[in-house]
Amino acid sequence: MNERIVVAVDAMGGDNAPSVEVEGAVAAARRWGIPIVLVGDQSRVENEIAEHSTQALDIAIRHASEVVGMHDSASDAVRKKKDSSIRVAFNLVKTGEAHAVVSAGNSGATMAAGMFVLKRIKGIDRPAIATIVPNTKDQTLVLDVGGNVDCKPHHLAQFALMGDVYARHILGKDKPRVGLLSNGEEETKGNELTRDAHLLLKGAPFNYVGYVEGRDIYNGSADVVVCDGFVGNVVLKVSEGLAEAIGTLLRREIGNRFLSKLGYLLSKPAFNAFKKKVDYAEYGGAPLLGIEGTGMICHGGSNPRAIMNAIHMARQYVDRRVNDQLMKLIDRSEGQMGTTEAAERVDTRTEEA
Repeated sequence: MNERIVVAVDAMGGDNAPSVEVEGAVAAARRWGIPIVLVGDQSRVENEIAEHSTQALDIAIRHASEVVGMHDSASDAVRKKKDSSIRVAFNLVKTGEAHAVVSAGNSGATMAAGMFVLKRIKGIDRPAIATIVPNTKDQTLVLDVGGNVDCKPHHLAQFALMGDVYARHILGKDKPRVGLLSNGEEETKGNELTRDAHLLLKGAPFNYVGYVEGRDIYNGSADVVVCDGFVGNVVLKVSEGLAEAIGTLLRREIGNRFLSKLGYLLSKPAFNAFKKKVDYAEYGGAPLLGIEGTGMICHGGSNPRAIMNAIHMARQYVDRRVNDQLMKLIDRSEGQMGTTEAAERVDTRTEEA
């Protein structure tokens, strides 16, 4: 794709907006030449841009008079705050003035705005939020991590399909291994939701490897791990908390012993490499999969590097036509899984039970 790919950044969304968003956007524009539209309170955004050297950078501002707070209801934010920075950003994609949205704001509102303004891809009932988790070999894509707390079996099947496409076209996996998160590898394990989803996924037109356990997220046994948003969000928060705890414990132990301090100096490059691998900022944002457009959801406490990397990921998503590839796979999956009559029969049986 040779077209000019413009990324709209919700400049008012994060905990430290708009300074972090502006700094990250400037860095992305300078490093990769990405055209950017900063959406938010014009005077505040202009004041932040004035702190940076932006000559020759393709950065514009689109004024938005409202802001969606972290505690705002997602549905109310979309319906009532029509001039919010997140909704205006998605409107830019709808009108063709931008091709992707990056936001560190209210994730529920970002997801709701994406669905309301851009709609869902045909064949996908619920978009999913995906995130990249480092493992002992490289990376694992986990979805959904918070977008859908209550799911039906065919929703999980669709998440698997979207995860396969993203892993192939963004993470570079030739034949990603897609697993369904459960409490054991045996087919008798899991709950009713996972067992019915497993039945659907057996006919998947991609490399479905069956049930995987929580440890498999980190040992590299699967490239894509699928679960509902409740479980996925717990996995995400535990991962973040564990990385922070390990770092704190290591610093404490090193600080208490002279020989440990000496050893740290010798192994500092290894520690720095480890820190970089578990730092969410290196992965930028979590893609919102399943909408007719591109959206990246960032951590509310994102730093400028995270925003910069999320902008880069958003451009890659558009440039590699991930949604086009997803729609092709949906067409191939008809009659096999997910949105088929088989899925509806499984869901009906679940509801009747």
